[in-house]
Amino acid sequence: MKRARLLAVTVAAIATLAVVFWWSAPLPAMLGFGKEDGRYLGYVEGETSLIAPPVAGRLVARPVQRGEHVKKGDRLFVIDPVVAEAEVDRAEAALAESKARYENLLTGKRPSEQEVTRAQRREAEAALVQARLDYKRQSELMQRGINARQAYEQAESQVRQLQARVASLSAQEEVNTLAARPDEIAAAKATVGQNQANLEQARKRLADQMPVAPEDALVENTFFNVGEWVPAGTPVVSLLPAFRVKLRFFIPQEDVARVRMGQPVSFTCDSCPPALEAHVIYVSPRAEYTPPVTYSQSARAKLVFLIEARPDSGQMPLSPGLPVTVAPLPR
Repeated sequence: MKRARLLAVTVAAIATLAVVFWWSAPLPAMLGFGKEDGRYLGYVEGETSLIAPPVAGRLVARPVQRGEHVKKGDRLFVIDPVVAEAEVDRAEAALAESKARYENLLTGKRPSEQEVTRAQRREAEAALVQARLDYKRQSELMQRGINARQAYEQAESQVRQLQARVASLSAQEEVNTLAARPDEIAAAKATVGQNQANLEQARKRLADQMPVAPEDALVENTFFNVGEWVPAGTPVVSLLPAFRVKLRFFIPQEDVARVRMGQPVSFTCDSCPPALEAHVIYVSPRAEYTPPVTYSQSARAKLVFLIEARPDSGQMPLSPGLPVTVAPLPR
């Protein structure tokens, strides 16, 4: 009996020592039951760009595929452009017509039209010479009493009519070299500006139906296939530019005072090369409880602040959702 009691006491003592040893060892800490090592847990997030057409239509082309990388200016997709192209052609024709009318008002009549007026003036001047001779003859005959007064008056009237005709044609020649009235020119110029704006608007609508990549990016996803009907404002392609990938991690409230905008931080992730760096771009002004994805036994009730950091360019690409561990901030 004494040996059994002694054995039981010995086993209890050994078990107590084992519990104390393992509780103070690193294993509980790795399981989330010990002290934290000062690192911060987080993940990678990507801000995607959703590219959508402003009008509804049938998708006639989509040269990009999910997972591809596109360069700035690469065509992403095309919504049936027949109507938009016709509108551009109509606007171009209207602009050309208004420009021609405006320029015509600035230059006066054509040389051939001016020549017609000059010919009419020369004809009237020749007729006036003949009318003056006839008037002189009728005046001499009337003074001798040979001719009636009626013939004299007709000759005098003919001279006056031809003089007025010559004066009218001379004035018309001068008008033919002048531009139109200022009000007509201003109205024509305003029409040109209006048609120019209509053309730019039509070209913009056409370009919106055939968008290009705004920057170098990864085609994260595609939502429609060629031949399908795309509602207005519905994304067809989502892009993820490299510079829109960022880290989101959480630090305890006692460390937030040490964080500064632009501050460099080091981080690691599974299968990543060492010495990865990022710079802080956002510090949340509000505290929150530790998100479930970063729970541990010792941190689940802590108040933390969200920090965002942009990875330095030239490093390996990071996939959104990848867990990361950020090194402690210097004290």
